[in-house]
Amino acid sequence: MDTRNKELPAQCRRCKSTSGVITKYNLYYCRHCFREIANRIGFKKYD
Repeated sequence: MDTRNKELPAQCRRCKSTSGVITKYNLYYCRHCFREIANRIGFKKYD
């Protein structure tokens, strides 16, 4: 079986989780980590 061409799932750069990873804008944070650090990396919450 040839496994060289299979893509690995995206991984959170903080906790290494593979579920719920936000890859847009090359963030690569899972949704849990993103909610914790969003303010520090410049995202603002609007109503």
